[in-house]
Amino acid sequence: MKVYNVFDKPCSSAICLESPKRGKGSANAPSLEVRTGHMSRAFFLWYSHLELLAGFIFLLLFSSGTYSTNKPDVEGEALMEFLTALNDSNNRVDWDFHFVSPCFSWFNVTCLNGNVVALSLASKGFSGTVSPSITKLKSLVTLDLHDNNLSGDLPGCLSAMENLQNLNLGQNKFIGPIPTTWGQFSNLKHLILKENRLSGPIPESLVNVASLMQLDLSSNDLTGRIPTKLFSLPTFNFTGTHLSCGTAFQQPCVSSSSVPVSGKKKRVQVVITGVTCGLFVLLLLGGAFLHQFHKVRKFKHDVFVDVEGEDECKISFGQLRRFSWREIQLATDNFSESSVIGQGGFGKVYKGMLSDNTKVAVKRLTDYHSPGGEAAFLREVQLISVAVHKNLLRLIGFCTTSSERILVYPFMQNLSVAYRLRDQEVAERKKARGHRG
Repeated sequence: MKVYNVFDKPCSSAICLESPKRGKGSANAPSLEVRTGHMSRAFFLWYSHLELLAGFIFLLLFSSGTYSTNKPDVEGEALMEFLTALNDSNNRVDWDFHFVSPCFSWFNVTCLNGNVVALSLASKGFSGTVSPSITKLKSLVTLDLHDNNLSGDLPGCLSAMENLQNLNLGQNKFIGPIPTTWGQFSNLKHLILKENRLSGPIPESLVNVASLMQLDLSSNDLTGRIPTKLFSLPTFNFTGTHLSCGTAFQQPCVSSSSVPVSGKKKRVQVVITGVTCGLFVLLLLGGAFLHQFHKVRKFKHDVFVDVEGEDECKISFGQLRRFSWREIQLATDNFSESSVIGQGGFGKVYKGMLSDNTKVAVKRLTDYHSPGGEAAFLREVQLISVAVHKNLLRLIGFCTTSSERILVYPFMQNLSVAYRLRDQEVAERKKARGHRG
């Protein structure tokens, strides 16, 4: 019998009869040929598929058995009990209780390595209480139930949750005192109880929570003294309570604070604050000095500074008075032409009367924009203000605006020299005509 390997010669069946070969030295009887290659491969494939199917069934059974006997089952039952106590009347939480493990498809539940580590159920409208069953979540790190309508006392058993770091029960309706057992938290970092109806004092045991970094007790009915050590927390808030700040501060605490932990960090911050304040003071002093220096320099070299026309400021410079623009307008009847008593190379002279009935002569400079006119004006003011002579008019004051330069002299009843000469000449002419007639 001749046996063929399946890779040498294909055959449609596992056992084949080969047609007899005629030839020299060959027997006339047919020879039986057995081919086992195809049968071996078919059996191997069938066995492999069966093995995979068995492995999948075994894995499924093992997984089902695991989730029906280990911790996630306990946590799922605990969460169902917890949700019932919360009184979810609005059906805000859609947990499928047919999946016993909360790590499969439950919303607002966070798991790590098959254990629940975070539960965030804020602003869901719950109106019940917090069930002690929550303590069965041994790996829970964050519990956030803020902005609901939960009521009742704060459960003291929460301190048994060794991994709990973040607890937010703010903006609810919890009543009663803060449990003294909460001083046994071993890893709690953030405790927020604001906007509740808590009463009584802050338990002294709370200072024993060495890991605590944030404490918010604002807007409660708490009374008594705040433990001194709580002021060393990085962040705390006691506003809206009836608490007092210890024996040294008997008044109610009315402000929140975020202060650094005492020690090296605090000293460094104090030094930085001191240096900053010192630099600020130096800048202020330097600015004041420069301003004063500039003011004195300007006072010496440029007494006449343009001001707005409606400026009411009055200053004195030696014997000179600085008049406001409005005063000059009133004195001259707004520079009426009927008040003009003369005209010179720099402008007209007006007769005026001040508010104290003092008569003045107001010289209005009209050509001050030209370099010569401006220089002449300043020179006239500087010279006349210091010149004293019985035959010279004494300058009373001046007025400057962005568009005007005004000099104010005392009004002389005898008018000007030219007027007197002209008046005398007219009189002599009249007298001469009289003699002729």
